[in-house]
Amino acid sequence: MDTDDAARRARADTLRLEAVAATSAGRPAVAARRLRRSLAVLGWQPDRPAGEPDMLLARVLTSLAHAEAEQGHSEAGLDLLDVAQRRMPGSGLGYVHAQRGLVLLRLGRQLEALDQLDLAVPLLADQDRVELARILLNRTVIHLSTGRVGLARDDARRSRELATGLGQEIIAAKALHNHGYCDFLLGDIPAALAVFAQVREQYTRVIPGFLPVLALDQARALLAAGLCAEAGRILDENLTLFRRQRLVQDYAEAELARARAAFDAGEMAEARAWARRAAGGFRRRRTTSWLASAELMLLRCDFAAGRPGLAGRADELAARLAGLGLRDEAEMAALVAARCRLAAGGAGQAPAGSRRRIPLELRLMHHLTEAERAIAAGRRGQGLERLRGGLALIRTHRTRMGSLDLQTGVAALGAELARTGMSAALANGSPRLVFRWSERSRAQAFRHRRVRPAHDEQTVEALVELRHLRQRIRTHPEESRRHPVLRERCRQLERLIKEKSWQQSGADGGTAAATTAQVEAELDSAGLVMVSLLCVDGRVLALVLRDGTVRLQPLGPYELVAEATRRLGADLGVLAGRTRPARLRQVIEASVRTQMATLNDALIAPVSALIGDRRPLVIVPTMAMSAVPWGLLPGLRGRPLVVAPSALAWLSAQRGRRVAGAGVPVLVAGPGLIHARSEIEQIARLYPAGRSLTGEQATVEATLGLLDGAPLAHLAAHGHHERDNVLFSRLDLGDGPLMAYDIQGLERAPGHVVLSACDAGQALVRPGDEVLGFTAALLYSGSSTVVSSLTRVPDEVAATVMTAYHLRLSSGEPPAAALAAAAEGELSTFTCFGAG
Repeated sequence: MDTDDAARRARADTLRLEAVAATSAGRPAVAARRLRRSLAVLGWQPDRPAGEPDMLLARVLTSLAHAEAEQGHSEAGLDLLDVAQRRMPGSGLGYVHAQRGLVLLRLGRQLEALDQLDLAVPLLADQDRVELARILLNRTVIHLSTGRVGLARDDARRSRELATGLGQEIIAAKALHNHGYCDFLLGDIPAALAVFAQVREQYTRVIPGFLPVLALDQARALLAAGLCAEAGRILDENLTLFRRQRLVQDYAEAELARARAAFDAGEMAEARAWARRAAGGFRRRRTTSWLASAELMLLRCDFAAGRPGLAGRADELAARLAGLGLRDEAEMAALVAARCRLAAGGAGQAPAGSRRRIPLELRLMHHLTEAERAIAAGRRGQGLERLRGGLALIRTHRTRMGSLDLQTGVAALGAELARTGMSAALANGSPRLVFRWSERSRAQAFRHRRVRPAHDEQTVEALVELRHLRQRIRTHPEESRRHPVLRERCRQLERLIKEKSWQQSGADGGTAAATTAQVEAELDSAGLVMVSLLCVDGRVLALVLRDGTVRLQPLGPYELVAEATRRLGADLGVLAGRTRPARLRQVIEASVRTQMATLNDALIAPVSALIGDRRPLVIVPTMAMSAVPWGLLPGLRGRPLVVAPSALAWLSAQRGRRVAGAGVPVLVAGPGLIHARSEIEQIARLYPAGRSLTGEQATVEATLGLLDGAPLAHLAAHGHHERDNVLFSRLDLGDGPLMAYDIQGLERAPGHVVLSACDAGQALVRPGDEVLGFTAALLYSGSSTVVSSLTRVPDEVAATVMTAYHLRLSSGEPPAAALAAAAEGELSTFTCFGAG
């Protein structure tokens, strides 16, 4: 070989190595251009592929095959590999097998890909340890896609060890990524998200083009925690990046994940549209296994939409998925086939449960299908038992999560189990059974032990910056309008803090479900009546517990109630704002009266005979009814009442009230409220031993320090309900906001909290009536009683009602009775939550 030829080959190899780096960085189009230039330097002519063995030429061709396949040119990639194999010396055949395995893997032909990689491992084990690390990395993906998590973890570990020892940061980062995916498949969502966070830092440094791929897996993990909205947002943010980088396969996979997010949100038309788009992408790439997975999503959408005659299609798809080695997907399709036959009145024999480890979603579908089969055969008790078993799996899944955001999201995974159980309980005709079933699937996050957020250095710094920015925006609103980057930075910090909280593991233990007898005994002891509301098939039902009896009463249409609630809240918010022209105010006041009458007629009038007119009430709302200002309804005016997320949450709060708290009352006045300081001063006269914080003394740190374990706390401050990020709903204090997130860090919750602030009683209601918001954060932390407003309240009304409330409270009246009397005659949405 002469000098010129050596230089030419060196230049070609440099281009090859640059291309390999570009492909690893998620830029296959750039890689393909480099590789074609390399082939040109080598003088290769596509129309004359035959020739002597040439290791370098064959390596360039194998790399080009991968780059082409990544851009959707799969057949061209396989053709190039055939040429490469003919030009590859025998000592280099391991490279061809390795690359063919990777292309087949991306085509969804996992079993063929595994054969190729298994051939490559012994050929390259001693020859090229960097390539061996890549092969093990790719084999990890095959094991993951076929559910062999143990083998996947072993290969990921070996790949990372090799890559780290060889200084191959990109391979090591990808191997760690796969390790996190193993955690995800094993159901440990916090561990998976923690690993993904580590990988994000590494990808940002060495391979930023792969960040969208990581985001796709983060979205998949969030879907497994029931957070379909969060997952959808992440996918929407990254879809354009896949297209920009020509990551065709990953783009189609992201579309399929987006279909799943819409499916879990109950948006079947949108889910079907996304699944069809994904199927089109897989079809163009001829990725058979992924295409079959997209067809499974379409099948599930059609079944959920009630389309008939799907059993045969489901059977055919199950057989095809099994042939592709996709055992979990094949089992899911077989279960859909069984459900199709059950829905059509047939026997619907469900496939036997597998002894191998299977995903939670598949286990839940087994429970649901077997329950439906038992109920259809007249074995309702057996069916309910299977449904209870499915919900128990979700409870176990929830215990692995320390974040309140994840704990409340998980309920969505059992929504269909809960609906099926409720239908069976109603068909049974026993109100007691209906009540028991409603409590089994309602606000279950309250049953789990609270985990205080672990504040690492990054979280602490983010909280400090967020508080500073929020304070700056509050005190300089014109600056925030000129510089929207300030609000965008707040959103970034909130996301960082929330994502950090997702990584926290849960704790064992918790509260056992309350029995009907326990709830009835506590109600009788306190002289209370409970009204527990349900929504079934678009209708509202009420369960009334009184004097040892449980009665079931049908109420009005849900949409009527939800719309009246929305309108009433909006009208009250307008009335509480700036002064309106008299005529406009009269129109709004008339609308308020109309909506209150509508809600009263739909929800209270039908049960008036059952609840009587004297005893205090415990109301357990559902869905949109969590925003009803119950005390304003004509049939409940002046009547003491408390609102609780569930009977169990009320029972726990009621029992907690009997445990006397040490310490002294805490009174805090935030900035910007005209009457806040005078309100605190008047209330302070009722509690001579209390501690007051006003002005510059009312800092977040000082307030949290006094709240910890306080028997009574009153905070008069501006409130903000963050509908899109409820854990950062907040009260304005002297040096920045006190957030719902901060409440979770208290070692001991304050016993009785009064929030003289706008909107602090609002909540985001998730499936399973899981609630999130500032008031909910206090209840989760262990506060027994929280008094807060569901809407904006004029400062003077808040001061009047709150002063009267404490006057009665300090004289010994129970919270609910004190609030009912204090709010008499006022258009106030202050509500007593928890126990009272």
